[in-house]
Amino acid sequence: MDFNAQPIGIYIRIVAIISLLLGLNDAARLLGVNLGSVSPIASMGMTGFVYLAIFSLTRLFAAVGLWIKASWGAVLLVGSTSIELVLYLLGNTDVRMSALGFAVRLVLLASILIIFVLSIRSSRARAAD
Repeated sequence: MDFNAQPIGIYIRIVAIISLLLGLNDAARLLGVNLGSVSPIASMGMTGFVYLAIFSLTRLFAAVGLWIKASWGAVLLVGSTSIELVLYLLGNTDVRMSALGFAVRLVLLASILIIFVLSIRSSRARAAD
């Protein structure tokens, strides 16, 4: 997929910034920001801590991949966000998020899917010319 087209490139950078901010927010939760003297592992449990660490790292790596306009960044973001949302919707108690966090993840997933569609459409338009 060609992410180097100008309108798609700007849109991808915006999605990369959102992904970076969400990943940094998850990393702050991993470090126990706003928990006081309580350990993050004690408050989330070991499995929840590991899930959050994996999703945080994949989101940060996806943000870097999107920023450099590599297709693996988009694939990584779709995969990790989809798995996180599916786990949350299936009622996994280890995956916790607020309503705002859920909405941001849905917007992130929808926006990257829109990028895929736009990229495919632009490549088909170029092939038809």
